Amino acid sequence: MGAGPAGLAAAFSASRQRLPAVVFEASDSVGGISRTIQYKGYYFDLGGHRFFTKFAPVQAMWEEILGSDLLLRPRLSRIYYRNKFFDYPLKIKNALTNLGVIESARCLMSYVAARVHRRDPSTFEGWVSDRFGTRLFEVFFKTYTEKVWGIPCNEIAPEWASQRIKTLSLAKVVWNALTGSSGTGSNRVTSLIEEFHYPRRGPGMMYDRMVERIAAAGGEVRKRAPVVGVLHRDFEVQAVEIKQPDGSIITEPGAHFISSVPLTLLIKFLKPAAPDDVLAAANALTFRNLVTVDLIIDRPNLFPDNWIYVHSPDLKVGRIQNFGNWSPEMIPDPNTTALGLEYFVSDHEPLWKYTDEEWIALGKDEIDKTSLLQGAKILDATVVRVPRAYPVYRIGYEKHLEVVVDYIKRFKNLQPVGRYGMFKYNNADHSMMTALLAIENTQGATHDIWEVNTDGEYHEEAPKADETGVMVPEPESQPDR
Repeated sequence: MGAGPAGLAAAFSASRQRLPAVVFEASDSVGGISRTIQYKGYYFDLGGHRFFTKFAPVQAMWEEILGSDLLLRPRLSRIYYRNKFFDYPLKIKNALTNLGVIESARCLMSYVAARVHRRDPSTFEGWVSDRFGTRLFEVFFKTYTEKVWGIPCNEIAPEWASQRIKTLSLAKVVWNALTGSSGTGSNRVTSLIEEFHYPRRGPGMMYDRMVERIAAAGGEVRKRAPVVGVLHRDFEVQAVEIKQPDGSIITEPGAHFISSVPLTLLIKFLKPAAPDDVLAAANALTFRNLVTVDLIIDRPNLFPDNWIYVHSPDLKVGRIQNFGNWSPEMIPDPNTTALGLEYFVSDHEPLWKYTDEEWIALGKDEIDKTSLLQGAKILDATVVRVPRAYPVYRIGYEKHLEVVVDYIKRFKNLQPVGRYGMFKYNNADHSMMTALLAIENTQGATHDIWEVNTDGEYHEEAPKADETGVMVPEPESQPDR
């Protein structure tokens, strides 16, 4: 159920073992939030989706599917704040220069104070402030994080921070920067990955080829075939109900069922219905939507970054992607630039109801305020809306999730996988790994797929020392990410 990274990985793995598999996808495209949009010959990612993993089976699958079309690309990203650009991850010299002496002193004093008076780490705000100080939290974490999630940082659970922010001593980073040392042993500072793999024409290239490989092996991917019911008895699923384009409902039986549709929807699809307490818990889990405003600019090489984080509170945009720097083949005309502006919104916000014209007007106005265009003109624009893009880790979510997961685990032949399916902030490689393990479970293995992505290890750490310092969290849907 669902043809995103996890659903397709499950079907691909099944097809390689000659296990008959059918994928049901509600939309007319595959790849989920990792799909690639084509507009007038340009390729736009939904956000940015790096291919980086520590899972050997996932890396091998990517290489098998894409071969030479899996490019190795350099990474450069910065933070836009107070009309200045900060290196990402934050580097001491650059950060001190941009912040100025007074603000830098405030950050350092706040850090020292945090070492003396520890903060309660039970919220995102407390977790970050306890490690880096209140002022550094306010400058480099608060605004961007609240853009992504739409709720105050003291209402966000700390689990997201522990996976998205590298835990290290600010004092250690300052000392290493001042002495020119990267440290040794426990004092060694590891870097963010400086290169990542990326398909020649975006992630959609990967998922389109997976569909081809699945079909060639006898599997099937049905688009515009949404699941509307999951029929079960004695905690064993017998069939799913699929809505046809003409509105009719057909029933498809199966031996094993793997779901990457939002966990909250899966619970509502169950027939007979789940108990009231499980339904209530599912209704308490919420998602954040993504909207991208994609721009075509009449000038090449506007800036060197792959993407830029926008921390300025006066701008609604959260990130700016520069797709030509992901892969030159995303851009059909080398004399142009293609940008993607990312906005994070919830169902109840007026922005979610904006027309395309209103979104494009907002995007044009905000990109102009950043001065990144340098006088260049916007030739064209398009808008993409992605509902339920990010599971929201609001304080208390884990209690509701536990109720839902405990109930789902009682089913003998139903396995949720992926970010949506598990309501878990998985990167695409984590999502794919849960799918590969789920297929092994159908053949007698006993993997606990809920343990994937629970090690607390920062996702992007690379075994190379440099001046790397504090890293801000990012939303995402990126495979390293």
